[in-house]
Amino acid sequence: MALKTLSAKSAAALDKDLMSSGAFSIDQLMELAGLSVSQAGSSPRGAQCFLWPFFNHDSVYRLHPPSRGRRILVACGPGNNGGDGLVAARHLWHYGYEPSIYYPKQSKNELYQRLATQLKHLEIPFVDDFPGALRSTDHVVDAIFGFSFSGEIREPFPSVIEALERTKVPVTSVDAPSSWNIEEGPPKSGPGKDFNPAALVSLTAPKPLVKFFNGRHFIGGRFVSPDIAQKYDLEIPEYNGIDQIVEVSKNGQRL
Repeated sequence: MALKTLSAKSAAALDKDLMSSGAFSIDQLMELAGLSVSQAGSSPRGAQCFLWPFFNHDSVYRLHPPSRGRRILVACGPGNNGGDGLVAARHLWHYGYEPSIYYPKQSKNELYQRLATQLKHLEIPFVDDFPGALRSTDHVVDAIFGFSFSGEIREPFPSVIEALERTKVPVTSVDAPSSWNIEEGPPKSGPGKDFNPAALVSLTAPKPLVKFFNGRHFIGGRFVSPDIAQKYDLEIPEYNGIDQIVEVSKNGQRL
């Protein structure tokens, strides 16, 4: 069975439906997205992985045991994907991790400013030196570009994405590996052509680019109502317990 995906156009339309007939605000959706990202790795097989060190399941220690470190570098872009990363960082801090934020193009939008202020109140550091921060972290959350990305990668992000390509540190991407085209996957040349992160959290539903992705795949969409799922011909996965995400295989089967 093929994994059902959501095109960029449909994903944008679905977001509009969530905020109109669904009565969600952008704040709510960003909070739910960031919460899903922060839980990435929590599996319906009973395994809680790299962002949940407090559960004594075997998979925790196979993927990211506390002995491997609690330092999480969150790389944020200027748009909604970056906002999801800011929310995820706040949750990670409350879980006991030590996040740091790379956010070179901080938005003047009031929502993003509030999210950044929340992190500063927790004394979460904002860093300017991405290569230096990358050398001293245990995991990276890639929240630079999401499903709406297209066109040229602008400074300072080309060198950041190239660093993510080269690093041996595991990377989890939010909705799309940064630089990837939502339909066509990684670029044919330039920054990102060899970027394939360890894990991907597809928000709301998978996008067509997942057919090019080789790592662990999670869906975070435990807020989509049955009527919206039917309108967009989506299959809502069965979430386990209070989990906000579910791990799926290449063909969309829950793991």
